[in-house]
Amino acid sequence: MHLIPSRTALRSAAAHLARPGRWHLRTRLVAVMLALLTVICVLVGMISYSAMSMSLNSQVDSQLAQASSRSHDFNLSAPSGPASGRPDPLNARGTGAGQLNAIISGGYLVTGGMLSPTGARQQLTGNDAQLLAGLPTAGTMADESLSIGNYRLQAVALPNGGVLITGLPLGAVERTLAKLVLTIVLVSLAGLILLGLAGTMIIRRSMAPLEKLSAVATRVAHLPLDAGEVALSVRVPDSAANPGTEVGNVGHAFNAMLENVSHALQARQRSETKVRRFVADASHELRTPLTAIRGYTELLQMTESLTPDGKTSLGRVTAQSLRMGRLVEDLLTLARLDEGQPLALRTADVTPIAMDAVSDVRVGATDHHWKIDVPDSPVQAKCDDGQLKQVMLNLLSNAAKHTPPGTTVSTRVSQDADGAAVITVTDDGAGIAPAFQDVIFDRFSRADTARTGTQGSTGLGLSIVAAIMDAHHGTVDLASKPGETTFTLRLPPIPAGQATGPLPAVSPAKDLPPAQPEPAPLDPAQPAQPVTLPATARPIPR
Repeated sequence: MHLIPSRTALRSAAAHLARPGRWHLRTRLVAVMLALLTVICVLVGMISYSAMSMSLNSQVDSQLAQASSRSHDFNLSAPSGPASGRPDPLNARGTGAGQLNAIISGGYLVTGGMLSPTGARQQLTGNDAQLLAGLPTAGTMADESLSIGNYRLQAVALPNGGVLITGLPLGAVERTLAKLVLTIVLVSLAGLILLGLAGTMIIRRSMAPLEKLSAVATRVAHLPLDAGEVALSVRVPDSAANPGTEVGNVGHAFNAMLENVSHALQARQRSETKVRRFVADASHELRTPLTAIRGYTELLQMTESLTPDGKTSLGRVTAQSLRMGRLVEDLLTLARLDEGQPLALRTADVTPIAMDAVSDVRVGATDHHWKIDVPDSPVQAKCDDGQLKQVMLNLLSNAAKHTPPGTTVSTRVSQDADGAAVITVTDDGAGIAPAFQDVIFDRFSRADTARTGTQGSTGLGLSIVAAIMDAHHGTVDLASKPGETTFTLRLPPIPAGQATGPLPAVSPAKDLPPAQPEPAPLDPAQPAQPVTLPATARPIPR
């Protein structure tokens, strides 16, 4: 039963055959070759059949004319009279097996018959006599189907008013032509099969360089060429890149194109490396003067008596130096990630990391509603605690900055069936513009007006999120529509058999500060119910 193709498979195969434009090139070449050969075989067969038929019919016509002449001469030379009776034309000299002779007089058969191969006389039927009586007597030849077979007949008028009819059988001619047709069909089919197999092998061998070219192009298409150092070492083999043939010219040109692209990628990588090194060096060098600026402004605030305008100006200097310091730290973080510095990976429970991040951010965004949903059992993942917490802080602070007061921000921790740790951050704000979603993880990408926020940003927060998740071999995805924006973090599952070690316990009293009277405290022992986190007065730690 399993060997019988389904109707769907048959329909698919029929649809594929009905569209030759979708066939492989070698299939189309073989099909065209076989079609041309079939046309040639048909033409050769028709010409051969026509030539053979004309030749055989010409021989029959010549033999019939001679037989009719002999029978006519015999009938004239035979004695006539009441005693002798009418002569029988079959007794004429030279009468061969299968020959038919008859004499018609007054529309009636006077005498007639056919000489069998054994020499015996075979009589004609009444239907045969009617057919013979209707033949023209002008000496023309006609083919008729009698009870004894197909015959070619000729009727000649006699001096006494009768009609002499002579006929020769067409069976030998028909058998010869039938054998010729069978021979042509069998030879043509055998030739088409042999030529089809040979043509397929030759075309497949000729198309092999194109298949190698396609394989190389497919490998290049799957290489990550968009960023980072790219080793574009794949090339079309020399056997498929011989410039002396048409296919070889394509392979040679493709190798030249790959060489040009490889040089361009190397130049791009050198340029990116210089820019990153400059950013890292500049960020590192800016840390000391920024620290000095903040130190002197704090010293002035504590030791000098300033006017109100002076205090305002000094406060703005302090705020801008802090903002510049955060930008420098973000640039240094990206520079370290770009350099591929190893992370301090360990097997840990991501639940307390997410709870700590929510607890830290909510204290600076008391006008938002914060919820968290965690499972009873630990959600284990191999991660760098500090880096993962920075990812959570960036996502949560991003939601706080770019959504209006009263927005609900929900964090959920779960584990997929394959063991991957999944963290989602969802808000019910206005959503992100579709055009900005494609570049939201790029560096220095900003769309402050997209989510009705009023606070500016450096445009590096989400690019840091993407870089850290990539360093963890994880993913970060965005799904946004009006009223719901969700960032999904996915950390790969821990390999089977790898030791995990003890996990720290999560204590609500330690990880979350005491709540104010209205909201309920965050309790990891109740994962099914979303918990509203309280607001406190302490600042958000960076």
